[in-house]
Amino acid sequence: MKRNGFILLGIALLLGVALYQNSDKGILSWFTGTSERKPASISATALEKSGLKPGAEAPAFSLTALDGKTYQVGGKREKPLLVNFWASWCDPCKDEAPDLVKLADKYKSNLDVYSVNVTMYDKLSKAKDFVKTYKMTFPVLLDEKETAYRKYNGVAFPTNVLIDRNGMIQDVIIGVLSADELDRKLAKLVNL
Repeated sequence: MKRNGFILLGIALLLGVALYQNSDKGILSWFTGTSERKPASISATALEKSGLKPGAEAPAFSLTALDGKTYQVGGKREKPLLVNFWASWCDPCKDEAPDLVKLADKYKSNLDVYSVNVTMYDKLSKAKDFVKTYKMTFPVLLDEKETAYRKYNGVAFPTNVLIDRNGMIQDVIIGVLSADELDRKLAKLVNL
């Protein structure tokens, strides 16, 4: 009986350590109700692994969106573009969604926003619920076979790629920025 108690204690300890290491806010926030949003840092290693470089031509792709239309990325365009790769289960994506919605509305006359749900790693029903919850009005493209995410060498969610009117990558953001930081980057992009 004593042995089982030690085994259960060991399992509980390991579970606690695992939960703490996989929670960007720490276990204490679950009990205190703290919902302070801390921007995720952009890892230089993650950016290096993505292989995306500002100044490079944006890889071309074409995907169907929830609205049934097909949208294309690549080459010259009328407006600059923000491509946002995400999944419904991604907590940083949930943190970022309200800011994306506000900024997409703010820049709607000068910027296109394509939100790409990497559906291969998600469930369509969950993606639809996410879009409804956050009231996303911009096109939500479905990357069902991960083709676009692979072309962009995706390494983490969310990943935002800022593309200018000439189809050139201007910035790659892996993780979440504050609304103000993202706003500054978008203002710079639309004024190029």
